[in-house]
Order: sequence, then structure tokens, then C-alpha cells
Amino acid sequence: MSKKNNTQGGIMYSTNPDFEFQNDQADTTQTPANNQQDLRVQLDKKQRAGKAVTLITGFVGTGSDLLELGKKLKSKCGVGGTVKEGEILIQGDFREKIIQILQSEGYKVKRIGG
Repeated sequence: MSKKNNTQGGIMYSTNPDFEFQNDQADTTQTPANNQQDLRVQLDKKQRAGKAVTLITGFVGTGSDLLELGKKLKSKCGVGGTVKEGEILIQGDFREKIIQILQSEGYKVKRIGG
């Protein structure tokens, strides 16, 4: 059996023709200002066949804002990368450059690891 996300609070089916599901969770996720973000930058080699990637974590906000930040970092570093599961992955070791870029944008940034 496959497990599915049931976002309807356990309601699968209703025989009531007038039933309307009311979602208690409002989609009010907004991205805080840059100076309220606490980002972490680290070098990661785990499960990547020994290849290094720069990992940026700690972003709070909408997925579209995260994608926009990832795109900006990839273009400024001139390399590829991706945005997965709330994290930005930039190919290669660009920790110092990314920290400078994020600080110039107004983010609070911490370097994690060596």
C-alpha cells in the first residue's frame, strides 16, 4: 500500500451532498525580511561520490522565494546547482563567495564546518 498525504483531516468520503471541506490551515507562509533570515553555509560531500557542493540551509519562506535566491546564487557563482527540500545546493566549493553575496543582500549568514 502506498502512503498518501491526507490533507483533509482524515475525511476520505462523505455521503452528504452539501458537505464542503473547510481547510483549517491557511496558506499564509510569507518570507521574512532578509535581515531576519538566519542562513547556514557549509561544504558537503556526503552521498555525492566525493564531489563537493556548497549547501545553504535555514531559509524560511515561500518556495518561489527560495528558488529565486538559488537562481541568483547559481548565476553569480557561474555554476550549476539545485533547490531541494528547503536547501540550496551549489556545485563546488563557493562558501566564501556565497557568504559575501548573501551578506551584501542583507542576510545573516554563518559558516558551518571547517
